[in-house]
Amino acid sequence: MTATDPSMTALANSWSALSLLHGRIENRIESALQSGHELSVREYSLLDVLNRQHDGEGGHLQMRQVADAVVLSQSATTRLVTRLEDRGLLARYLCPTDRRGIYTDVTDAGRRLLEEARPTHNAALREALDEAATEPVLAPLVDAIRQLQDSDRADTAGGPTRR
Repeated sequence: MTATDPSMTALANSWSALSLLHGRIENRIESALQSGHELSVREYSLLDVLNRQHDGEGGHLQMRQVADAVVLSQSATTRLVTRLEDRGLLARYLCPTDRRGIYTDVTDAGRRLLEEARPTHNAALREALDEAATEPVLAPLVDAIRQLQDSDRADTAGGPTRR
């Protein structure tokens, strides 16, 4: 393959479109969460991941798993946890069976803020996707996201869904 290989050009263009869509969505959500709840996208994501940790198999997540879920390094995740703990939104405590392990839970205040921010997050996401759907280069990606959403709904409901 050469630098001008059409398949590589198409791949690079697709990656560029995906990156553009991600950036627009993240910027829209960031702006909405900051102005409405003084919460960043990363803070919201961390609260959401930690709030759902007990729903899955295994209960508490290790910090490495949390870092992977919010797409941050372990050190950046630890700093983010500390910042939210300082705001009273998270609490850390020792694992009862392994004194080296530390668990992190969302406090009542953190759960309240997350629930207040969720409609803002969801509305900003919908708005960003609706806007992107009008652009020819981004519309196929938005369609793919909506198909994934429909597939997830069908899996959850036990049958196909209609839009």
